[in-house]
Amino acid sequence: MAKVTGATLLARSLKQQGVEYMFGIVGFPVQPIAAAAQEAGITYVGMRNEQSASYAAQAAGYLTGRPGACLTVSGPGVVHGLAGLANAQQNCWPMIMIGGASPTYQNGMGGFQEERQVQIASPFCKFAHAVEHVRRVPFYVELAVRNSIYGRPGAVYLDMPDDIIQGEVDEDEVQMMATIPEPPRMQAVAENIEAALDAMESAVRPLVIVGKGMAWSRAEDEVRAFIERTQLPFLASPMGKGVLDDNHPLSVGAARSHALKEADVIFLMGARLNWIMHYGQSPRFAKDVRIVQLDISPEAIGNNVPTEVALVGDGKTIVGQLNQALENRQWFYPSGTDWMAAIAEKADANAKAIQPMIDDNSTPTNYYRALKDISAWATEDAVIIGEGANTMDIGRTQLPNAAPRLRLDAGSYGTMGIGMGFAIAAAVVHPDRPIISVSGDSAIGFSGMEIETACRHNLPIKIVVLNNGGIGKGIAEFPTDAPLPPGVLTIGARYDLMMEAFGGKGFFVEDPADLAGVLEQAKAHNGPTLVNVVLHPEAGRKPQQFGWLTT
Repeated sequence: MAKVTGATLLARSLKQQGVEYMFGIVGFPVQPIAAAAQEAGITYVGMRNEQSASYAAQAAGYLTGRPGACLTVSGPGVVHGLAGLANAQQNCWPMIMIGGASPTYQNGMGGFQEERQVQIASPFCKFAHAVEHVRRVPFYVELAVRNSIYGRPGAVYLDMPDDIIQGEVDEDEVQMMATIPEPPRMQAVAENIEAALDAMESAVRPLVIVGKGMAWSRAEDEVRAFIERTQLPFLASPMGKGVLDDNHPLSVGAARSHALKEADVIFLMGARLNWIMHYGQSPRFAKDVRIVQLDISPEAIGNNVPTEVALVGDGKTIVGQLNQALENRQWFYPSGTDWMAAIAEKADANAKAIQPMIDDNSTPTNYYRALKDISAWATEDAVIIGEGANTMDIGRTQLPNAAPRLRLDAGSYGTMGIGMGFAIAAAVVHPDRPIISVSGDSAIGFSGMEIETACRHNLPIKIVVLNNGGIGKGIAEFPTDAPLPPGVLTIGARYDLMMEAFGGKGFFVEDPADLAGVLEQAKAHNGPTLVNVVLHPEAGRKPQQFGWLTT
């Protein structure tokens, strides 16, 4: 009678459940899992740090709709991966983290890297469990994958002790599980659909906020039909960008603060009123703003601001319901209103405020001038990864997206270090698309060794480092009679030479006049490249009306 190992059962079960990508670091006791994954047809990418592996796994999950897998060794490896587990959970992206563990017969004895891994993972994910018998591996894989993509998507953890990984069982004793279908698409209550449309029709200054929940549910066609039928102005959340083209005439992204502050009725479409949206509270929002909220999670309804109409269920399905209900209505929001005129006026004023920085050809350059060339260089089908405080924030306004799920950044958790993991995942999942990572110099330091991973796998990732020599801002020269300020980094650090050292192509840009040509050279190179752009140490955002965490 044929026998099968726990590692092989795990790999076969993952593949059956639609898991196509695994990112990790091998060692005791998980080496057999990585080998079995490759044998089962899962793409395995060996990373340099478990954090980056966990970031890559969740990005793959978001991009594909099935969880990416992160493989870690026991103890410290699991602890390193917790950062990504937490980020995936807060960002509502599916991933499955598989942690090796000491053999079960050594529990409590002080085994090698023994740790209470299920307990420490549990607060950071939807589901965590240890596999206690080889024959039950398929059961736990099905349960983990289902938890990761059903309802609000998120992170899950499976603990694989050494004796389960290497243990054997007769194949006849194994009960394989049914393949999990796509998540059920729940509809909203019919009367709430009508109430939502009534609320939007009653608005004087309406606004739709399109969140990444709509990107996750693949609702772009329905959302576009809704916006173009109703003619309502919309604002995309950072990773809701691209569900509708950022350059759509009804986008109010160029007047974001004004639109949020003055809107009287807001349709919160797959977005949350958390810190990214300033909690929906004054002074960033009107005190008496009325909220129509679409969310997959009932527990999210009314968070921070009371909801007037709740639409609980799947984004694609519910917007489809709205579109169907609109067939019985003649209403649409008229053009030429004072509201649309005020938004256009504010957008024009904002554009004029930053234009001098965009046109500034002085050396060293600033963010807006550098991003002008990067934006012109990036094609509409490129996946854009943004990381670093100013780099990411300014990049959100200067690097448009025309299609969904092509923008990856720090997201709801505000995690630094995600850049290289996200870029590697995007390159593996989308080998046919340009992958552009725009990073600050502080941000690239969190995961810079993954440059070697990109080079080892010859992933054609194009990295641009906007380098001002500091966390936030740098300084022109190091002081000789005082300690270095806490946020200062090496002035003019040669991150491009790191890329060269691992076999990629590096470029160093000091004059903005050279940037456009260098970017074209980077694009033409058939492999990973890094363009290191020196910024003025005082470069920053345009003046802001409100503090970033204003409530």
